[in-house]
Amino acid sequence: MKFIDHTIIQVIAGNGGNGCVNFRREKYIPKGGPDGGDGGDGGNIWLESNNNLNTLIDLRFKKTFQAPHGENGSGRNCSGKKGNDIKIYVPIGTKIINYQTREIIGDLIKHKQKILIAKGGWHGLGNTRFKSSINRTPRQRTLGSIGEKRDIQLELVLIADVGTLGMPNAGKSTLVKNISGAKTKIANYPFTTLNPVLGSVCMQDKKFIIADIPGIIKNASQGSGLGIHFLKHLERCKILLHIVDLCPIDYSNPIENIKIVLNELKKYNKSLYKKPRWLVLNKIDLIKPADMEKIISKIKTFLRIKEKFYLISAIKKTGIKKLCSDIIFYLQKQ
Repeated sequence: MKFIDHTIIQVIAGNGGNGCVNFRREKYIPKGGPDGGDGGDGGNIWLESNNNLNTLIDLRFKKTFQAPHGENGSGRNCSGKKGNDIKIYVPIGTKIINYQTREIIGDLIKHKQKILIAKGGWHGLGNTRFKSSINRTPRQRTLGSIGEKRDIQLELVLIADVGTLGMPNAGKSTLVKNISGAKTKIANYPFTTLNPVLGSVCMQDKKFIIADIPGIIKNASQGSGLGIHFLKHLERCKILLHIVDLCPIDYSNPIENIKIVLNELKKYNKSLYKKPRWLVLNKIDLIKPADMEKIISKIKTFLRIKEKFYLISAIKKTGIKKLCSDIIFYLQKQ
């Protein structure tokens, strides 16, 4: 199934039915009085989150949702039928934004959480409502109100405790696959990961969710590579793991690669840049101990490292047990 994480839809609630002007007419009751009924309310439109969905692809092709109108009132004090509500199902983590005003309407982060996004019109009143001791034959009625009409932007932001960050081929997918069993694609060419992938890590009777997102390259904020569009899926994470390839396949400088990722992250969102970020130096199995010490020393000097950093080999699973254990301990404290 294709991964779609944003779309725009139009929602139109139903109009309220009109009130009725009618008078009771039966044999032997020539002046029965008013008996016009009220109209029915228009149908509402709701959004509801569902944990069985993981993409917005169902809403990519159907763009307009129209709720039924309320029926008009009729004689004998019969009210019109209410328009049925429409419920639109979306994945957990969907953010709802008013497309015109950019106002955030809601954020669905729990299973079966509902939010009203278009209110149906109110019913009109029949002439029965206007009778009184001084107005025995009212001919007044009210019309039903118009239902709300909105353009809604839906953005899916994955819910994960931990997110991975780094250049292409840094070993993010290998790490996620080896600690969670997630079905990530692994190959020796850039951009093997084209869409975010979630994995569940179980350890010490504890569990956390980790997100693998596509790699970032220089000028990603200007559209290079896959861009920085997928960085939004890190916004809900409590920790970011910055995976650094100590032995890049293109012979690039690991320190320069760190600079590129941090610069693109800062351009995207400063609050995301300030999130707790752990440096994970990967592929230590490909470097001689003496050379590795020099590289690590240069990285420490450049970054003035204060936060945690780890030395791992994702493919040989070296050091990842300690990494996962520390993640669980950190999340428990949070």
